[in-house]
Amino acid sequence: MSSLIPEAELRDHLLKENAEYRRLAAEHQSCDDQLEDLTNKHFLSEEEQVQERTLKKKKLMLKDQMYLMVQKIRKQMEADSQ
Repeated sequence: MSSLIPEAELRDHLLKENAEYRRLAAEHQSCDDQLEDLTNKHFLSEEEQVQERTLKKKKLMLKDQMYLMVQKIRKQMEADSQ
């Protein structure tokens, strides 16, 4: 049985070595920052409510893409170690 590489280690590796992963991570952080700004408001206009839902969906999509990249590199690294 192969040992599992910790996910944090894989993310760190991708952040250092993969421009696409860095782009996704930066975009994910940007969505998170924008959502925090909206959360700090006492009242959201209808437009801001739509923006909030859109940002949440985009953030989740980005997270899914990043997760798939982590899984792909995990398989590659584990195959290389055998």
